[in-house]
Amino acid sequence: MAFSKILIRATNWVGDAVMSLPAIRTVHARFPGAQITVLARPWVADLYARETAIHRVIPYAAATGFRDFPTKLRAALALRAEEFDCAILLQNAFEAAAISWLARIPRRIGYARDGRSALLTDPVPVPKPGEIARHQRFYYLELLRRAGLIDELPKVDAIRLEGAEAAAREGECRLVERGLALPVIGVSPGAAYGAAKRWLPERFAQAAIEVARSSNASVAVFGSSAERGLCETVADMIQRGGVRASNFAGETALKVFVEMAAACRVFLTNDSGAMHIASAAGVPTVAVFGATDDSATGPTGPLARVVREPVECSPCLLRECPIDHRCMTRVTAGQVAGVALELLR
Repeated sequence: MAFSKILIRATNWVGDAVMSLPAIRTVHARFPGAQITVLARPWVADLYARETAIHRVIPYAAATGFRDFPTKLRAALALRAEEFDCAILLQNAFEAAAISWLARIPRRIGYARDGRSALLTDPVPVPKPGEIARHQRFYYLELLRRAGLIDELPKVDAIRLEGAEAAAREGECRLVERGLALPVIGVSPGAAYGAAKRWLPERFAQAAIEVARSSNASVAVFGSSAERGLCETVADMIQRGGVRASNFAGETALKVFVEMAAACRVFLTNDSGAMHIASAAGVPTVAVFGATDDSATGPTGPLARVVREPVECSPCLLRECPIDHRCMTRVTAGQVAGVALELLR
């Protein structure tokens, strides 16, 4: 089996993109002479562009679902002209299979999900609970094994971004230019999936103040444009606590965020894309988990710590808590600050 031009349909969200990197690197190792192109949503494209295993990233901006068919068709026809000989679909949607089918890519590999098996040459059975290790990185790697591209899963203990040290140097310059004195504590109080994943803003502020005072540090607060108000609230509380803080929510493209996160001395966060970026950049990362399952989507490596309080209803995987959010309210600022200070020591 040999391929010369491989198209990989990327996952759509930052955290999933980080967790898919071991699979993409494995494809490159298995087919070192092949050109690997990644079709990715614009908001994750910069993450894949960092990878030396990837030769090119094509941004894909069509609307999701059954909308915007003309843009999807144009994308498929453009891919057809590229004459790829294999498509590996890390994204699970029907649309990903339809695009590769319309592009006439002769080998189309993906999990048999979302009613798309007829469009795939290799519809791969989805792993059942207990068949593979729980963490999401193994889900992407198992696709390659079940498709016969690799014989066994590689050992992947920690996911790390390429060029993290250089990114950290750039990030330090950016933080200083924005008026923050080093060292800097990173804080990301938001989470895209829903409010159930979010620890209390005032406790993020309290934990950041304690860590910053102990380290003579300032604080950078990060988030999306939609989280600007939340992050401003946290930054204000930190400043009222006598610690210099700046709110960067909505102001950093992914490339810039990677650099600034990599420059942080420690990072406090919910289960989010920011958590995965900070952890993969090798930054000591403290993640508060409640509604979601850290064994499946937690940060990886020896510098990552998860703080959670065991309650009978967690992990529920719900977007909104229907009761009293006890999985989060029982986590104290002192717990999170204590874990962060332990990492710093």
